[in-house]
Amino acid sequence: MPVQYPETKTVDQVDTYHGVEVRDPYRWLEADVRESKEVAAWVAAENEVTFGYLEGIPERDGLREELRALWDYEKFSAPFKTGGRYFYFRNNGLQNQSVLYTMDTLEEEGSVLLDPNLWSEDGTIALAGIAVSEDGRYLAYGRSEAGSDWQTWYVMDIDSRRILDDELKWVKYSGATWTIDGKGFFYACFDEPAEGEAFQGVTLNQKLYYHRVGTRQEDDVLVHKRPDEPEWGFGADVTEDGRYLVITVWRNTEHKYRVMYRDLWEPYGMPLDLIETFENEYGFIGNEGPVFYFKTDLDAPMRRVIAIDTRVPGRDHWREIIPEGEEVISGVGLVGNLFVVKRLKDAHSDISLYTMAGEKVRDVALPSLGSAGGFGGKQTDTETFYSFSSFTTPPSIYRYDMVTGESRLIRRSGVSMDPEQYELRQVFYHSKDGTRVPMFLSHRKGLALNGNNPTLLRGYGGFNISVTPYFSIGALQWMNMGGVYAVANLRGGGEYGESWHEAGMKTNKQNVFDDFIAAAEWLIAERYTRTAKLAIAGGSNGGLLVGAVMTQRPELFGACLPAVGVMDMLRYHHFTAGRFWVGEYGSSDEETSFPALYAYSPYHNLRPGTAYPATMVTTADTDDRVIPAHSFKFAAALQAAQAGDAPVLIRIEVRAGHGGGKPTEKVIEEMADEYAFLVKVLGMDLP
Repeated sequence: MPVQYPETKTVDQVDTYHGVEVRDPYRWLEADVRESKEVAAWVAAENEVTFGYLEGIPERDGLREELRALWDYEKFSAPFKTGGRYFYFRNNGLQNQSVLYTMDTLEEEGSVLLDPNLWSEDGTIALAGIAVSEDGRYLAYGRSEAGSDWQTWYVMDIDSRRILDDELKWVKYSGATWTIDGKGFFYACFDEPAEGEAFQGVTLNQKLYYHRVGTRQEDDVLVHKRPDEPEWGFGADVTEDGRYLVITVWRNTEHKYRVMYRDLWEPYGMPLDLIETFENEYGFIGNEGPVFYFKTDLDAPMRRVIAIDTRVPGRDHWREIIPEGEEVISGVGLVGNLFVVKRLKDAHSDISLYTMAGEKVRDVALPSLGSAGGFGGKQTDTETFYSFSSFTTPPSIYRYDMVTGESRLIRRSGVSMDPEQYELRQVFYHSKDGTRVPMFLSHRKGLALNGNNPTLLRGYGGFNISVTPYFSIGALQWMNMGGVYAVANLRGGGEYGESWHEAGMKTNKQNVFDDFIAAAEWLIAERYTRTAKLAIAGGSNGGLLVGAVMTQRPELFGACLPAVGVMDMLRYHHFTAGRFWVGEYGSSDEETSFPALYAYSPYHNLRPGTAYPATMVTTADTDDRVIPAHSFKFAAALQAAQAGDAPVLIRIEVRAGHGGGKPTEKVIEEMADEYAFLVKVLGMDLP
C-alpha cells in the first residue's frame, strides 16, 4: 500500500525576487524545532511514518548487526608530538567517541588523557578540538553538544589530569594556538546570541582574543575585531619560534584571504597588514625568522609555495620556492626543515619532499592508490606520521623518517575483511559538455557486468573540497551486500585546482549536476547497473546535489538519499553559516545570481504530478550549519508532489547536528536504516 504521509499545512507566502514572484508554501517549517510546538509535532508525525516503514523491512535488524560487527575494530589516528610527549586518538571499536591518549614512546599504548564518552550517557557530547602547549604542560580542548557547531573550551593540567576553572563560551569556527611560553592561547569567538537565535540566527562579528590560563573569559585580551566588517572571521597561528602571531582573515568559504601579523616580542605591537585584499589563497606554512612561507594560488591555479620577507613585504620582493606543477598542491607542511608537499594525482595522494630552497629531495612511496593524511610536525623534528587508506584498504599508521626516507608500519586496523577479495579501479567518463571526469569504483572481485548490480553513486562537487579514496565501513558493507560503490569527482571540487572549482560554482553550478548525471548514465551504459538498481547519495552540499539531479532527471534513479542538504537556494543565506556560502553559490539578493539559483533550487523545482524516485531525506534537529528547515520544506513539498507509488520519507535524528561528533551508535543506526531502505526499494537480494 502507498505510504500515508502526515497532513502538512501550507501558507500563502509569496516573495518577489527581481520582478519574479516565488511561492514558499512551507515557510512555517523554518521555525526552530526546539521553540515551535507546531514544527515539533510535524517532526514527530513524520518520524512516526518513517520509522514505521523502516520497522517493516525484515532485513533491517540484520543489517544493523552486520554493521555493528564490522565497526567493532580498533581505530587509531596518526600520532603527533608536542612537549616531549606523543598524543593520538584511539577507539576500541564501538565507543561513541574516540579517546585521546598520551605516551612517552611509540612502543607503549600510553594512558588515557581525555575520554569524551564520560561526558554523556548517549555519547552526544563530543570533543571538538585540541591544542597542547609547547611545554607539554596544558591541554586546551573544545566540547560540542548534540552536534552543534558551538563549542565551549576548557584547560587541563596534563600531569595531574586536573581540569582547571577556565571556561570559554560561544566559540565557533576556531581552534586555539598557544604562545610559546605556555601561559595562554589565542582563539576566536562570537558575542552571546540573543534568546532563540543560537541555532538559527546568522553569526556575525567574530573577535580574536588572547586567554591567559587561570583567568576568566571576561578578562581575555581583545586582539582584533572589525565591527565595520561584520562578516569577517579570524584564524590565528603562532610561529614555531614564538615570535609572530599570524592572523588569517576570511569572510566566507572561498579560499581567498587577507593576512596580518603581529610581533609578539613587541609589548605594544599592533597587527600589520601583509596581504590586504581577498583575491587569492594564502595558507601559512611556517617561517624562518621574518621570512614567511605560504601556499598560494596567486598566478598558479594548481598552487605553488612562495616566501615573503616581512622586512620588504612588497610583491616585487616575493620569491617562488616551489613552482606550480601539473598536479594540484592540496597541502604543505614544514617538518625537519623540509617542505612536505601533498599533491593530488587524478584525485589520489602523491607526497614529495623539498628543501627550504625549493630543491626536490624525494617522493614518499605510498602502498597503493589511495589517500594519505598526516605528515605533521615541527621544523626541528626528524620524524613524522601519516595514515593511509582507500575504499578497499583499511587504515594503517606509518612512522616516516625524514632523514632516511624510511616508512615503518606502527599500527594497522584489524577490520574483518580480506582486501584481496575486493577491487578498486578508477575510470574516466565525459560530461555533457565533453569534460573528462574521474570516478572511483569498488566492488567484490568477479563482478558480472549484466546491468543488474545494485549501485550506490556518491558525489559532492563544491567548496574546493577534493574527494579522495577513503576507507569506509559503509562502503565495505555495501560491497558485502553485492553492490558497486561509486564516487564521482565532480567539478566544483578541488581535484584539479582552482579552475576545476570555479567551473562548478556560482552560475556554473549546473556543470556539477551534469557531471553527476553523466556518471549515472555511464554506469548504466557500461552495464554496471540500471535505473531500478541505481541509488544516489550525498550530504550537505552533496545533499543539494542529490536534490537537484532528482528534480531534473527523476526517471534516471531508483532511489535517492539526500542528507542534511541545502535545499532552498533562495533563502539559505538568512540562517547560521549560510552567509559564508554566498561566495560559492551566489545569492538571490544578486540579480545576476538569482536566475541560476532559481533554476536548480531543489525545493523550488519539485513539480506536482511527477513520479519521483524512492527517497529518504535525512537531517537532525540540532544541525546549526545547514538548518533542518531545508530538509523539512523539501520533504513536505516532495510528498505533496509525488505522483508515483515510490515512498518519500524524512528521517529526523534527535540530539544530532550536521554530522561532526555524531556518536558511533547513531551513525550505525542511520546507516542501517538507509541500507534497509535501499534493500526494500531497489529489490535487492542479499547474499
